[in-house]
Order: sequence, then structure tokens, then C-alpha cells
Amino acid sequence: MYPLSSQKKYWTFSNLDQLNDLRLKRNQKFIETHGAQLNEQQRQELFLDATEEHLLLKQYEIYLNDFCRRFEPAMPKCVVGTVIHYFKRFFLHNSAMDYHPKELLATCVYLACKVEEFNVSIGQFVGNIKGDRNKAMDIILSNELLLMQHLNYYLTIHNPYRPVEGFLIDIKTRSSMINPERLRPHIDSFIEKTFFTDACLLYAPSQIALAAILHAAGREQENLDSYVTDNLLNGAREKLPALIEAIRKIRIMVKQYELPLRDRVKLIEKKLEKCRNQENNPDSEIYKERMRKMYCDDELEVAEDTSYYLADSSADMSALNMSQ
Repeated sequence: MYPLSSQKKYWTFSNLDQLNDLRLKRNQKFIETHGAQLNEQQRQELFLDATEEHLLLKQYEIYLNDFCRRFEPAMPKCVVGTVIHYFKRFFLHNSAMDYHPKELLATCVYLACKVEEFNVSIGQFVGNIKGDRNKAMDIILSNELLLMQHLNYYLTIHNPYRPVEGFLIDIKTRSSMINPERLRPHIDSFIEKTFFTDACLLYAPSQIALAAILHAAGREQENLDSYVTDNLLNGAREKLPALIEAIRKIRIMVKQYELPLRDRVKLIEKKLEKCRNQENNPDSEIYKERMRKMYCDDELEVAEDTSYYLADSSADMSALNMSQ
């Protein structure tokens, strides 16, 4: 249940200011770490500021949604919701200058497929990626543990889709609306739009679901106010003001969302290439050398373990007079 979940306890925040503070701290931490020898003007020219990072990530959320929409086989809606949560959570505490979003994007999708039990092999998965698929596979698999670590292994996501089903069943049972199923296209469209906002980090899935249903009812010239007040909150009228305010803010967030300007994003991406952490850049020599060293260390450990096992096995066989 959401009220007892890690999502509620660790990943649902009080207000937008709290999120913006985290993003600013994330940005400042990277700049202070990697720009210690630079003056203020040099830092501003070289590094992305918090606003630029936010615009860049907004663009990559669009790429992420498009990738999920085109995915073959068709991806369930709950997987898409989980993907968006993972992506937003990761970059709440990590700078896009440290980890390029294009390299975490596919890993978020791959991990969400596993968690939501949408069974796709890594071969099938990279079949949806254009370009060097072997390289994409290496990046996905090498980033999978990193992603889980930065999510603190809280991988269960409560999406708005299950509450939507509950509300629709209840509306069919306790309201006079004819054919509530006609609300579905508007509901799905609204929920998809919330994924481009911070709603999933600020509000309960049930609040987002109800906001989507009330929006859909309005689009169909229906009114569900009496259903909310007389049925849904019957005996709990004291909760009505807070619920109304939450729904109002969710709908405002969706209405006020603006697509990032593509030309601006292109400039930010060019700037990012100059200031990104090369240790986490798969195309850099630093990264390749680190991977080579890691693989060599792993092979050495395996060799040592095998050598120990063979020696130990030989001793056992000798003791039993079975060795030649």
C-alpha cells in the first residue's frame, strides 16, 4: 500500500521548493568538485547551471516516453510509469554533468521491465535501439547496478493506473454516469502529461488518478463533484479541502507545462560535452581504462578462486587416495 511504501516515505516530497533545493545542491556539488580551480566566471562559462540541467532532463523525459511508446513488443503503461519514476529519482540527486541522461535512459527502461515483470531479453531490448547495439548492451548492463544503488534499492513503484481502475469500478457502481469507460482516453492522456511534470514526486498516485478522472469527466461534459463529496469522501468531509487543493495543483502543473525549446537544448548539449565527467563517459579513454582494469581484476579474482579450488580439490583427492 502506498501510505506504508518507500515511495511515500523517501520519494514523495512536501513541495516544489524542496525539489528545486535538491536540484540546486546537486548542481553546486558537481561544480564545486570539478571546478575547484576555476573562478566564478570560468565556472559559469564551462558548467551547466541548475536551470540548464532541468531543461536538458525535461527533453530527455520526452525521449524516454517516445522510446517506451515505440518499444516492441508493446510496453504496458505501468512499466512506462516506473521508468519515469526511476529517471526522475536518479537525477534528483545526480547531475547530468556526472551521468549523461542518454546513457541512463535505456538502463531505467531495462530495469523497469524487470521489476514490472515485463519479460524482455537483453537481445530483444537492444533490438529497439538504433546504432551500435553491442555498445548499448554494455552501457545498460554496466549502469544497472549503479542505477539501483542510487535508487537505494527502492524499486517498487505505485503508479496511478491501479487507483484509476478502482475509481472507475466505483463510479460504475455508485454514480449515475453512463458508460464511464469513455473517460479512458482522456485519463491516459492526462496521466502521461503528469509524467513530464513533478507531480509523481509530490502527490499520491490516488490523487493523480482522481485528478485525471475529473479532468476526463470535464472533457466529456460530465460532473463528478457529487460523487466525490457524497460517495468518495462520505464521513470524511474534513479531507475535502486538502484533496481539492491537491487536484487543483496537479491540473495546473499539467496545464502550465511547456516543451523545452529544441534550439536551447542543442546548445546545452554542446556545453555538456565540454563539462561532463569523463570518468563516466563510455567514449573516453579514462572510462575505457577503468573498465579494462575492472575486468582484469575480475578475471584475476576468478583465476585465484579457481586455483585455490583446484589445489584444495587435489588435496582432498590425495587424502582419499584417488589422485593419480
